[in-house]
Amino acid sequence: MAVPVLVVGSTPATAHTITRQLTIESVSNPRPELVSGGQVLLKIDPPDRSPVTVTVNGRNVTSEFHTQPDGTLLGLATNLRNGSNDVTAKTRGDRTNLRVTNHPGTGPVFSGSQQRPFYCETTAFGLPPATQPLCSAPTQVSYQYRTTAGTFAPLADPATRPADLATARVNNTPVPYIVRVERGTIDRAVYETAALFDGQPSPVTANKSWNQKLVYTFGGGCNAGYHQGNSTGGVLNDLFLAQGYGVASSTLNVLDNNCSPIISAEAAMMVKEHFVETYGPVRHTIGWGGSGGAIQQYDIAENHPGIVDGIIPGVSFPDPLTTGAPVSDCRLLNRYFAGQGASFTAEQKQAVAGFNTYSTCVSWEQTFANRATATGSCNAAIPLAARWDPVTNPGGVKCNSLEQLVNQLGRDPKTGFVHSPLDSVGVQYGLTALKAGKITPAQFADLNANVGGLDYTGTPIPQRTAADPKALNSVYANDLINSGSQGLRTTPIIDQRTDLDFAGFGSDIHTSEWSFVMRQRLLKANGTAGNQVIIENHPTAGEQAAASVYELDAMDRWLTAIDADGSRRSPQQKVLANRPGDLADGCYLSPTQRIKEPLTYPSGGQCGAAYPVAANTRMAAGQSLAMDVLKCRLEPLDFRDYPVSFTAADRQRLRSAFPDGVCDYGKPGVGHRDPVGTWLNYGDR
Repeated sequence: MAVPVLVVGSTPATAHTITRQLTIESVSNPRPELVSGGQVLLKIDPPDRSPVTVTVNGRNVTSEFHTQPDGTLLGLATNLRNGSNDVTAKTRGDRTNLRVTNHPGTGPVFSGSQQRPFYCETTAFGLPPATQPLCSAPTQVSYQYRTTAGTFAPLADPATRPADLATARVNNTPVPYIVRVERGTIDRAVYETAALFDGQPSPVTANKSWNQKLVYTFGGGCNAGYHQGNSTGGVLNDLFLAQGYGVASSTLNVLDNNCSPIISAEAAMMVKEHFVETYGPVRHTIGWGGSGGAIQQYDIAENHPGIVDGIIPGVSFPDPLTTGAPVSDCRLLNRYFAGQGASFTAEQKQAVAGFNTYSTCVSWEQTFANRATATGSCNAAIPLAARWDPVTNPGGVKCNSLEQLVNQLGRDPKTGFVHSPLDSVGVQYGLTALKAGKITPAQFADLNANVGGLDYTGTPIPQRTAADPKALNSVYANDLINSGSQGLRTTPIIDQRTDLDFAGFGSDIHTSEWSFVMRQRLLKANGTAGNQVIIENHPTAGEQAAASVYELDAMDRWLTAIDADGSRRSPQQKVLANRPGDLADGCYLSPTQRIKEPLTYPSGGQCGAAYPVAANTRMAAGQSLAMDVLKCRLEPLDFRDYPVSFTAADRQRLRSAFPDGVCDYGKPGVGHRDPVGTWLNYGDR
């Protein structure tokens, strides 16, 4: 393919000028080898604006291309065959080719073998019933309008103008607030897109009701899959639509339907591709969503850069696997404190867990700890008869959250379960509490001797949880424990930290230290975390609304400035240099008062007083803030390392608890290595 180069003014070509060549660019998917759905939006750039002939696999498609204001040609090439397709553009004096590899719209494109069985849920969206395993359904378009009362209402005919129709403003121009909503199936997921209606959309004709920007939403949770899902990240959002943004999501972008950021990346890529082929080129895409939705944003930006250009993760975690350790720890600690450790006071339990309140551990067990079990978290869409049972159905569906990472981690042929990186060997629970004098040496010894672990089915056992070495090697190679060293290096990030540490049951699992865990990884990998801004707010409607409005606007300005930066600075330098001057770490003290000050761990300043940041079970056991060790390397148990004295009986208990030694968090984790790279391909079958 010819390489586009710069034209110096309009001077005729001489020995000192560089002439441009005819180019073809895949617009709807910048990676032409990963196109899907049988069509692709292409841009042809003829250097001298001379007539161009375009063919696809020898078929003349020139009539599909339309001249744009900048002189380029934009056209939708359809009827692509699965596999390789040759696109050719010719002028009188030039010719260039682009090879496009098309994949079925049902996927996979790069995520590897798809789960089976796969239970369809198209009817939850008003689509016709579908059939396994592809769960395909015809596309449906409907319309909504925003009322002057501030709600969305169905609209049968978008040409009508209800008396209570509200007005949206796009690029400072008022437009009718009528929304085109499209639903269908892509990559076995149900997808949704929404944008203001301005006649039937076209990828080659400007739409005055769309600002040429996209918000991609992601939903929370984390579960094993094996079903399509009955929710997306949501697209009928007034904050986005009222300003003219397009909005898109799919059921496989909800982590509770699919706990694989890789599958989520594939679905997002394919849905975004379809959006562009419907509406036209997107200036930039902003990621949006909290909890598991934040995980997807961080992990997709890291390992599949370009799907989202900037991210606004809310109540974030860095990745599913790092989070899994404290979740399982809490289950074991709850079990211990309910039995042999019943003498621990509430303050002592909190000190052992590290959180601001021990209720976080209780919430973790009651909401997500069953994700490490065989069938404890199976979705209702999965029939009971289909689920795994060691005796009656050993080949049945397992609902462990690792199931959708099988293409990366592999499956143990002996157990039938996915190789697990979960580990607690050598972990000294309550170490910081012991050093701070909050628990006694006898309590520390008893806790670590009796806390136990989990087997491969998630059943508690007396022994510590032991990771599979194969899983550890794969986790680091595939960057499943988000290192922040790849795509995130050049991704603008506004981490929206709604403070839920004290929010009560269920919500209080979203503790604030996780934002700083990701920051520490960015610092460790890149020497700077200047591309990550953390803004804290209270969980009140007023502060959440104010934060959302500000952060969306700030991210849009940040990305717009980067887009306009034609300097020779590196991508990382452009991200750092173009961060808006008003955008910085800080917190909301009220809906109308946001203060700017550096946020640190441990917390300090005005924001630290308003939003105290604590730790978690692994940090309270001595692990560093980066939390990038899944299985620690061991050092001999040495009682001289403790600021306390142990009795002979307690020493023996600790020797039994740590026969091979205790964690040495000063060393890299077992299996640690640099990631292989971005856009890894696990297969398209």
